[in-house]
Amino acid sequence: MRHIFVTHKHVDHLLGIVWMVRMICQFMDHGKYKGEAFIYSHKEVLDLLRDMAEKLLRAKETHFIGNRLHFMEVHNGETLNVIGHPTTFFDIGSTKATQYGFSMELGEGRRLVCCGDEPLSDVGRPYAQGAEWLLHEAFCLYSQADVFDPYEKHHSTVKDACELAEGLEVKNLLLYHTEDHNLARRKELYTEEGVPYFSGGLFVPDDLEALEL
Repeated sequence: MRHIFVTHKHVDHLLGIVWMVRMICQFMDHGKYKGEAFIYSHKEVLDLLRDMAEKLLRAKETHFIGNRLHFMEVHNGETLNVIGHPTTFFDIGSTKATQYGFSMELGEGRRLVCCGDEPLSDVGRPYAQGAEWLLHEAFCLYSQADVFDPYEKHHSTVKDACELAEGLEVKNLLLYHTEDHNLARRKELYTEEGVPYFSGGLFVPDDLEALEL
């Protein structure tokens, strides 16, 4: 893995990146990681990662930060080249913590859009309209909203995300950031609830599952 995007500073998103920083730097130190790596996020997140790395990792590991492991600070509306694709980053306007999404140009007018860890806001709609791929959170099934209280957590349900994507004429919708009480049947249940509300390709990937764009 060479390119990582971190949306915001919440624990369930940030702390796993500390492990990635450690692993990448260790592999670099052992000569098992060739080339460079990049982590993209806004200043608050990168400052936290840098501070934790300096306090938790060994000097021979942190030596690679800024040398071969690059912390790439992004700004609202800024476009960078990421793995050969123009990628525009945008502040989603979260009221919980500063949070960014991105829109990556895939070529031939196709776009992959990540709207962060909250339901797509008005800020993100121009990026998501007609996207080839939309990555959108769906915390739980609509039928279980009374159990998991997604709206109190600034999240949506499968039905909500699918209706949103249908209205934006998205081609493919990938749902992530779900509750994990029934992982064995998550793909089946989420697809079953979502299909009636979304006519495009609906994907509910398992951990480590790869999709070819």
